[in-house]
Amino acid sequence: MVTLRRLARGGRTVITTIHQPSSGLYRMFDKVLVLSDGYPIYCGQADQAMDYFSSIGFSPSFKFVNPADFLLDLANGIAPDVKPEEQLEFHGRVDNPDDHKSTKQYLISSYKKNIYPILKADINQDLQDSTFSTVTPSKSRGGEVEWNSSWWEQFKVLVRRGVQERKHESYSGLRIFQVMSVSILSGFLWWHSDTSHIQDQVGLLFFFSIFWGFFPLFNAIFAFPQERPMLIKEGSSGMYRLSSYYVARTTGDLPMELVLPTIFVTVTYWMGGLKPSLVTFVLTLLIVHLNVLVSQGLGLALGAILMDVKQATTLASVTMLVFLLVGGYYIHHMPAFIAWLKYISFSHYCYKLLVGVQYSVNEVYECEIGRRCKVMDFPAIKYLGLDNNNRWWDVAALAIMLAGYRLLAYVGLRVYGKPH
Repeated sequence: MVTLRRLARGGRTVITTIHQPSSGLYRMFDKVLVLSDGYPIYCGQADQAMDYFSSIGFSPSFKFVNPADFLLDLANGIAPDVKPEEQLEFHGRVDNPDDHKSTKQYLISSYKKNIYPILKADINQDLQDSTFSTVTPSKSRGGEVEWNSSWWEQFKVLVRRGVQERKHESYSGLRIFQVMSVSILSGFLWWHSDTSHIQDQVGLLFFFSIFWGFFPLFNAIFAFPQERPMLIKEGSSGMYRLSSYYVARTTGDLPMELVLPTIFVTVTYWMGGLKPSLVTFVLTLLIVHLNVLVSQGLGLALGAILMDVKQATTLASVTMLVFLLVGGYYIHHMPAFIAWLKYISFSHYCYKLLVGVQYSVNEVYECEIGRRCKVMDFPAIKYLGLDNNNRWWDVAALAIMLAGYRLLAYVGLRVYGKPH
């Protein structure tokens, strides 16, 4: 209670409920609200409660009494009209329920007559005199909302707050262990593979696309459903625009979401024996980053539209399973009526780009002992059509998905993020 009192003295509003406090604790309260059967019987300064009840005919029967005990008796309908030596009997077997009920009714009616009009007038006066418009956005003559802080200022504050809140979660020991363990294990499984084991290398590249499709997606699903109560509360009080919150939320996540993929690719790429070229490594890293952002955008969109973690997780599992199957690694001959699914799979485009930057058109591998074949003729790569493929179309497809998913998330947040 001492700590709460200090917080209140520092300019905060502290509301608490307490049952039968000592007289010392009671004196720490500035204002007191006393309820009887859910109806108020007193609301005002704590040190004036005894005087008020004395003014309406309820004075303690002895001088030194704990105000909290006295108020609790009144809330239960026990009038202080008995002598101290009769208190035990009064609180025990001879209580009259009708007397208690009539006492409560009298206290409630006295509150409505004496305190409520004054309290209502004070509240109305405070609303007129306070700077209520500085907290809530006002409307100009043209009907547009006017804010007391600029969009850029709101964005900066929200980015700073978001980074401070989520940096421990993003860089938690459990998450780092999860990524690093998978990375090191993958590096050992594909330890120093070469083009003579091209099937294994293609499998590693596909693993890049699916792992960094699943991982960011399921982390992003939880973002908006968990923050929805806070967003509703702060948005209803006009603290910031929804657009500034959304841009700050997505921007602040970028450095935290891209660090772990960078470490993962750096470790697995060189341990796995992929092409020892700095340019190829950087391109691979950029492709994985783009895949992470697209996957995260899809997770944000699902979370914002459904606003239910279980439903969003279920839908995300089905969606990623479809994207995984049509990605181009498992199935090379799909029926025409369902083959179009690969064009909406970001895993498919990521996989194509990773394979495209890893192998050149004229590169060969040892397909049999003493025989060399073109990499582009390998069945898993030939199916992708990399020899005549324009990689910029794949990049453009991922860029469209990136913008589309994020825009869909914003629309879903604006429509479904409000209280219903």
